[in-house]
Amino acid sequence: MSTPKISICIPAYKRTLYLARLLESISGQNYKDFEVIVTDDTPGHEVRDLCSLYKNRFVLYYFKNPLQLGTPENWNESVRHANGEWIKMMHDDDWFANENSLAAFVHAVKENDSLNFFYSAYTNVFENDGRQAVYINSFRKRMLRQNPVSLFSKNVIGPPSVTLVRNDKKIWYDNKTKWIVDIDFYIQYLRNNPSFYIDKPLINVGVHQTQVTKSAFRVPEIEIPENFYLLSKVGYQNLKNLLVYDAIWRLLRNLKITSLARISAYGYHRDVPPPVKSMIAWQSKIPAEILHVGLFSKIIMFVHYLTH
Repeated sequence: MSTPKISICIPAYKRTLYLARLLESISGQNYKDFEVIVTDDTPGHEVRDLCSLYKNRFVLYYFKNPLQLGTPENWNESVRHANGEWIKMMHDDDWFANENSLAAFVHAVKENDSLNFFYSAYTNVFENDGRQAVYINSFRKRMLRQNPVSLFSKNVIGPPSVTLVRNDKKIWYDNKTKWIVDIDFYIQYLRNNPSFYIDKPLINVGVHQTQVTKSAFRVPEIEIPENFYLLSKVGYQNLKNLLVYDAIWRLLRNLKITSLARISAYGYHRDVPPPVKSMIAWQSKIPAEILHVGLFSKIIMFVHYLTH
């Protein structure tokens, strides 16, 4: 059996209407040297039945998980089954923007064959409220190149569906995380692998209320342990990066963390670095009506950064 150029990996769970849209967009691709891997966390058979309709249209391998793996381990499971040279992760609610999307990724690989990580611009498609094209600006691209930990401040790459990664099976999605799982993966990968950005929206990203990121947003029991876990994982020295510093400042402010006891109460029980302890002390003394004004918060954060 010949090795396909690309494995399109789809970790599926129940949402067959979305999945059908994705499979249709795959079927319409002009570039054909790919396989599709579907790993299914669904209790029933609806995903299996849908996949059976496409097995004569392209190479598709369906795998039912014996036990429900959840996010992100189901992502890893799809990669474990992949035979292609490259991994094109596609969440079941995302889809290719046009028939040449996959070809554009492959063209970028051919032009930059020494690189291992590619990502594109994309379009957020809101379920009830239009579309928004998302590009990375030159400043953020430069910061990402200098230190991928700057992603702590903002995920300027986007969801995994916008990426194409060499299938070396060395770096996996950390199953201790859900909220920052994609950022963690990108930081791990980009520390030793330069990236290439395709400045065209090649992927449509479905935005709706059933996504994990929506259910985790501003939930301190999720955001606090995961962000501090990632900070400890990448190293506290990265607090010297102003973008990372600002990210932690905003995290504490937005979740109203006014004491170390609150961090512990929300599920993080390891040591907190001194600069963060000082941030908490400063913020606890500033009236909320001032702290939550963006300009004032930035000024106070920057003064704190310069003095700590």
